[in-house]
Amino acid sequence: MNRSEAIAVEKMPDAAAGDGYTQQRLVRIERALISVSDKSGVVEFARALQKLDIEIVSTGGTARVLRDAGVCVRAVDDLTGFPEMMGGRVKTLHPMVHGGILAVRDDDEHARAMQKHGIERIDLVCINLYPFEQTIAKPGVTESEAIEQIDIGGPAMIRSAAKNHEWVTVVTDPEQYSQVIDELSANGGATTQSMRRELATAAFARTCAYDAAIERFLCTVEAQAPSSDFPERLSLGFVRHAVLRYGENPHQHAAVYRDPAHCGASVIGARQLHGKALSYNNINDASAALELARELATARSDEVAAVVVKHANPCGAAVAASVHQAVAGAMAGDPLAAYGGIVAVAGTIDAAAADVLSGKDVFLEVIVAVRFEKEALDQLCARWKNVRLLEVGPLSGSDESGRRLCIRTIAGGALVQTSDAAPVDISAWEHRAGPAPSDEQRCDAAGVWLVCKHLKSNAVAIGKRDEALNAVRLYGGGAGQMDRLMACRIAIDKACSSHADGCTDAIAASDGFFPFADGPKLLVEAGVKLIVHPGGSKRDQETFDLCDAHGVTCMTTGTRHFRH
Repeated sequence: MNRSEAIAVEKMPDAAAGDGYTQQRLVRIERALISVSDKSGVVEFARALQKLDIEIVSTGGTARVLRDAGVCVRAVDDLTGFPEMMGGRVKTLHPMVHGGILAVRDDDEHARAMQKHGIERIDLVCINLYPFEQTIAKPGVTESEAIEQIDIGGPAMIRSAAKNHEWVTVVTDPEQYSQVIDELSANGGATTQSMRRELATAAFARTCAYDAAIERFLCTVEAQAPSSDFPERLSLGFVRHAVLRYGENPHQHAAVYRDPAHCGASVIGARQLHGKALSYNNINDASAALELARELATARSDEVAAVVVKHANPCGAAVAASVHQAVAGAMAGDPLAAYGGIVAVAGTIDAAAADVLSGKDVFLEVIVAVRFEKEALDQLCARWKNVRLLEVGPLSGSDESGRRLCIRTIAGGALVQTSDAAPVDISAWEHRAGPAPSDEQRCDAAGVWLVCKHLKSNAVAIGKRDEALNAVRLYGGGAGQMDRLMACRIAIDKACSSHADGCTDAIAASDGFFPFADGPKLLVEAGVKLIVHPGGSKRDQETFDLCDAHGVTCMTTGTRHFRH
């Protein structure tokens, strides 16, 4: 077989085939077109191709980078006979490029067309697209800046190569470079049909995700109506970040996906400094803890927030002047539930905070923080071999604007809503009964209200200022109940069983209105002195009358926060 044919067939094991073997077409690579925005690893990749006697064709910036590194490069305009133009918008949209990619090598008509028009084969296409997702993730990006980062020629070449994967190898991610080089080296400069198919599948997934990101952006730019948040067809375009050992339970398969358009700190984007691999439940709980810590820190910007989560519900939360006070307050919320829990801190873990987290009776699965000081990191690593330590970086710039879509799959489809990002505006709360609250009481109540927002409905949270720690913290939470009366009972029981002063002079928050005064009656009898709830019940006045009769302050927020 001569080199111009560039085809070979070999027998490869295939358990699905009747004779135990299937045919694998090997296609030898003679010419590669490389045009990438992400230049990481591209020089090494091109050098490896060149060593295999593969001609490199390239465009603009990529060609300059390769030439500067000593790689012999043929300019794409030499291949097409036309210069790059319109600021680089037009360079590869040409029959000499797409004919070389799309031609079916053993089709006589295609071969005659190539010969007649002087079209040269392109056997490998290496493309990664303009950084549209990274561009729209930047704060303050304009629509024109985003539009300019919509790649046209790149997706066209990727789709052409992926369509013709029987003959063409398509590479769309720097992480694929070593795999491709290993394949070429093992097969004398050729790729197998199975690899080409695998790479083509990844290529179509990439262009799908890219188009989905553009669609989401265009749907939300200057949206004027609530319906604008929701596209006619929902395309997520998420990228698989990792396959997990299992899901919520060992018999369930699971993976975690990354949203390329997300900006700001997240558990998925965190740097793991120590510990075992994260599980499905670890990621879910750590994300819930980080979300509440971020909201508490935003609402009380002059203080530090710390949160403990167990089974997606906060069982401890505190805001204080220092990290170690906030951590101590959060850990004291429900010590029994905190065992085996997950901690998130909207600040830097220092040695004093690490002392609290390394306590004798403390056991944690994950600790999430903006940063870990070295002394604290060493201490926590020494305390636990397997605890996962996640550094998420600054919390500013996170997309908590309400534009983020929350998606829950159900049989036959999905429910989609914007995130519950309504800001806490204590100035808009109405004083409905009892003594007028002080500014400090209002601020403290806002913290308890936020914790309640993050409990599963029906939910009631009880908290107050811990004078010893100078921290506002959760004392007890009743979450996920079928009736609000039981939520009150559980919150009271949690607060009183874990703390000597129980509910005395405490603040209680409810995520929904009280349909009857029976729940508030239990709270008042337990010692609660301030109740916050959305209001809106036909029987609200009964609750207001109860509070007036016992000198308990009652405020309504006008905003409900169900979380199912």
